[in-house]
This record gives sequence, structure tokens and C-alpha cells, in this order.
Amino acid sequence: MSTHYKLIVGTKDWSSWSLRPYLALRHIGVPFDEDVVPLRKETTSPDILKYSPTGRVPVLNITEGGSTYSVWDSLAICETLADRHADAKLWPDDLKTRAIARAYAAEMHSGFPDVRQQLTMDFARRLPTPDLREETKAQVARIIASWSDVLDQHGKNGGFLFGRFSVADCMYGPVVSRFVTYGIEVPAPVRAYMDRMMALPAMLDWGRASKIEVDEGRA
Repeated sequence: MSTHYKLIVGTKDWSSWSLRPYLALRHIGVPFDEDVVPLRKETTSPDILKYSPTGRVPVLNITEGGSTYSVWDSLAICETLADRHADAKLWPDDLKTRAIARAYAAEMHSGFPDVRQQLTMDFARRLPTPDLREETKAQVARIIASWSDVLDQHGKNGGFLFGRFSVADCMYGPVVSRFVTYGIEVPAPVRAYMDRMMALPAMLDWGRASKIEVDEGRA
């Protein structure tokens, strides 16, 4: 039975949540269609509601056997893709390591509100580091420390957070871009990880699309 995927995302320069399942789909290597809904417009909410009951992006439409269903929320989409494409190994094989990787992904999903607010996604630009609040500094420090820890424990065999590329990297991909955008200082091993992430073909393609949006005044 053939399967067709369609990913609905927001303006690429801004939509950190959309980037996460995009990275997962690109890693899996299956073909998929894509619709970009412009954000911060009067039409944004009704346009997204055509695809998702939450009124938010991203949404993944899955068509198979003549019927289509939708999965929304970045982490839910990544989990769905990991289930459907076990051969892509989007989670570590070892149960303990997989549990820790899930905890890291979930921490990103639910946490770091001050980082989100002060270091907003602006993928195509390079901007001065803002005057960070103490809460933001603490959250940045937590992210850097957590990356350092897992890279030291697991990153040597593959160079990503848990060795090979995983959902944890998908969830932190937008944070990597934010740290690059705002020139956040990081230790050398973390810098090497960030460089590796930014060099992924999927990240390069997302960056090119983001720059087009900026150049055309859509972001």
C-alpha cells in the first residue's frame, strides 16, 4: 500500500516548530509534498484551520489506502515517523539511551520559554546578541550543559547528540539556528555539533528558503 506525505509548515524563517518534523522527514528520505502557510497575516489562522483543528503548524497529512488523516504537533509527528519508518532509526537502539533521548526531546518541547521569547527564530539573519534576562541565561546554560553531557557520553560515534541523528536533534535543530543567529558563545564540542547540524542538507535547504522569504519581504 503506497503512502503519501504532505507537510504543512509556517513561514520558514520564523517557524521553529515546522523545522523539527521537516528534519525528520528529510532524514527518513521519503518523498513528501509541502505547503507553506504565511505567518503573522490576517489570513494565517483560517488558512491553518483548513489543515489542523488546533490552528497551528506543523501538520502532517498521511494518505494511504484512499484515505487521509492528519497528525499535528512537532513531537507527535516525529514520533509517528519514527514508528512508521523503524529502519531510519530515529531513536537510539538501547532502551536506556532511548529513554534519555526522549527526555531530552520532551524537555525541549515543553521548556525554555525565555529562550523562545528572547531568541526568536530568525533563521536567515545574523543579529546582535540581545541583553538576556537572568532566566534566559539560565536556560541557555542548561541547553549548553545538556548538549555537552550527551555529546561527551554518546556523540563520539556519529557526532550528533546520541551518536547517530535522532528525534532529539530534530527537536534542538531550531535552537542550534537561534544560537547561530544571535551569536551565542558555546564551547568547542558544542560548536562542532552546531556546525554539523547547520551543514545538514535539510538545514541548508531550509536556510535557502528562509532567505528567499526575507528577500521577498515575506519574513
